[in-house]
Amino acid sequence: MENTLNKDRGTLLWRFSQKFQFAADKIIPDSLVFCLILTFIVYLAALIFTDKGPVDLCLYWFNHAWDMLAFSMQMSMMVVVCAATAKSRPVNKGMGVLARALNNPILAMVVFMIWGYVASFINWAFCTLSCTVLAIELSKRNKGLSFPILLVGGYCTSCLGQCLGPTASVYALLATEGNYMQETLGGVLTQDVTVYNPVNVTIWVMLALVTILLVVFTRPPKDAIMTIDSESNTAQELAEWEKVDRSTPAGVMNSSKIIMWLVGAAGVVAIAHEFITKGFLGALSLNFIIFFFLILNCFLYPTPTAFVGAHKDSMHLATEVMIQFPFYAGIAGIMSESGLAAIVVTAIVGFATAKSLPIWAYISASVVNLFIPSQGGQFIVQGPLLVDAAQQLGADVMTVINAFVYGDEATNLLQPLYIIPALALVNVKLKDVWGIMAFVWFFWTVFTILGFAIVPGILL
Repeated sequence: MENTLNKDRGTLLWRFSQKFQFAADKIIPDSLVFCLILTFIVYLAALIFTDKGPVDLCLYWFNHAWDMLAFSMQMSMMVVVCAATAKSRPVNKGMGVLARALNNPILAMVVFMIWGYVASFINWAFCTLSCTVLAIELSKRNKGLSFPILLVGGYCTSCLGQCLGPTASVYALLATEGNYMQETLGGVLTQDVTVYNPVNVTIWVMLALVTILLVVFTRPPKDAIMTIDSESNTAQELAEWEKVDRSTPAGVMNSSKIIMWLVGAAGVVAIAHEFITKGFLGALSLNFIIFFFLILNCFLYPTPTAFVGAHKDSMHLATEVMIQFPFYAGIAGIMSESGLAAIVVTAIVGFATAKSLPIWAYISASVVNLFIPSQGGQFIVQGPLLVDAAQQLGADVMTVINAFVYGDEATNLLQPLYIIPALALVNVKLKDVWGIMAFVWFFWTVFTILGFAIVPGILL
């Protein structure tokens, strides 16, 4: 008889995480189907709970389908240029050196998560994709690490980093002169007020530590560890890009490093000017970050052929982001035009008091984010309602806004849109990671609610 007492069953947290895997295996479809099902749910809910007719709702969906076109292009460009950076030879070499030095699984996990948090302050897409590359290197060199857990851990740092990083949409919006909330909030709100206040920093540190502990101590049994293939074709693909016939003037120009270096030098001048004139935080707009990585790639891929090849190879990673954004914009259009979003938010915050409003702001943001997975777009719908409720109840407005951001980021662990590029990079199915993401979401929700229930009372 098999000795079940000695059988490796994984850690307690691993066994608990498998409770969430049932939904991933049996219920959660591919990300596009997930998006389309949400569309049907919102349409039916608006039909039931608002006075709008079926044709009106279809027209709202159609009229707003392209509201996020510029944003979806920015997101797609972000994914492409960051993926090219993350897959470059110098970055891969650096990741490989780091991975070889981390031969202890626990140390590897902790350093991996710290890297993720640092990268997330630069940009969410760079964080997600660079963590994916590092996860590949760690998984290849340390067979005790589960690749899906590494993948989810990196994605978690990307989401949580937006709650304290300078590039989050809401915080950047409120710091912009002439924003639509400026009069309501009594002026422009700089990030030392909105982001780096004691309550937000305390709750963020708490969640960052909890997330590290979850990733480190959620260890599957040895026979359930999923690793990545030991061979990577990145170097081979890069070598193919460099095979240029230099016997013709066209070939010489196509393989010229001088051309890329001149473009890169001009870009460095523009980047330096932005930092000098606007300051570090002031310069970090979405367009600036895309431009920064585009210029960086001029040096990482110092010939026109390699530069184009690297970005062309990363284009497919943005496909689902580009395809799904019109559907999510249509969902947002139905929710805002029909008044369904206001009904949802008003119903949830209707239970609130001054003390509990941040918690209800978190819950309402979590719910609405499932249907409007754009922090800026979601804040357009929810922001005025939450700020008005905070002012009427006498709640701390900054804490309510912070709670909104945490709620928005939390259900990015259930809403798969932003992990799609990472999954595409390593050819992993959503169902392989969704259960672990839902498991982390559960702990985030518990600890965040506790944080907003306790911390403001101590620090405010």
